[in-house]
Amino acid sequence: MNTLKISLDWTPNANHAGFFVAEKLGFYEQEGLQVHIIHPGNDNYTVTPAKKLETGEADLALTPSESVISLNTKAKPFAAKAIAALLQEDLSAIVTLQSSGISRPQLLDGKHYASYKARYEDEIIRQMVINDGGTGAIQIIYPEKLGIWDTLLAGKADATWIFANWEGVEAEEKGIALNYFRLSDYGIPYGYSPVIVADQAKIDARREVYQAFLRALKKGFLYAKENIAESAAILKPLLSERDQSYVLQSLEKTAPFYGTAQSWGVMQPEKVKAFLQWLQARELEPHAERLLDRFSNELL
Repeated sequence: MNTLKISLDWTPNANHAGFFVAEKLGFYEQEGLQVHIIHPGNDNYTVTPAKKLETGEADLALTPSESVISLNTKAKPFAAKAIAALLQEDLSAIVTLQSSGISRPQLLDGKHYASYKARYEDEIIRQMVINDGGTGAIQIIYPEKLGIWDTLLAGKADATWIFANWEGVEAEEKGIALNYFRLSDYGIPYGYSPVIVADQAKIDARREVYQAFLRALKKGFLYAKENIAESAAILKPLLSERDQSYVLQSLEKTAPFYGTAQSWGVMQPEKVKAFLQWLQARELEPHAERLLDRFSNELL
């Protein structure tokens, strides 16, 4: 039995349904795998999934595309490779409370943005404000990562970045009206998020194991897409009481974006390249375009 450990990007939610469906229904075992799923709730996000991958604490990590770029361009580069995308479209957005009156990005000038302190994040947000006619003079704050959403709800921040299919669904269920600013609407060709990332050296050494993992995971996500209520029941015990109340609604919104038997996990090179070129053009990453081969569908 081959063992793999994956570090998720957040506490369990609808984006992760396929991981837990595959575990519950024995899809990993059918591929000769024992998969251990860990997430930031285990350590209150004191160590990022990307860092767990780099240190060898995890064999795979779920991260935004930016982490792949960051790992490969740090002072001591780490050969990380994105091997699959979880969602075929970007379901994230910058949000504000409608009650705040901040109805467009340019109105974030002088306001507080709650950041996850990810590389490029703050500059991406500033550029979005500028693209909408603002100056980009936003105030960046860094709350505890797992509490950022509550920071917005409590009025301690004016904006933050969420998944519309998770926190956005919670807001709907609670009658909290939000303004959504999607990066693509403001000239930012954001890439895939989240992506499954692995260490190139481990891929080279255990290629068939990683391929087996992706086969089992694909089966899990496609099953979740077609069996939403059952998948919600599998996910529910892993959630807080607060999150349990809207998991079914969230899965219903998320499932259409898992892809198909043909498209699950696939990253379109043109989409990846557009984001890399954008980062390079804004001088956020001087050689970003060279990293296109760090996003590969070869194991799918």
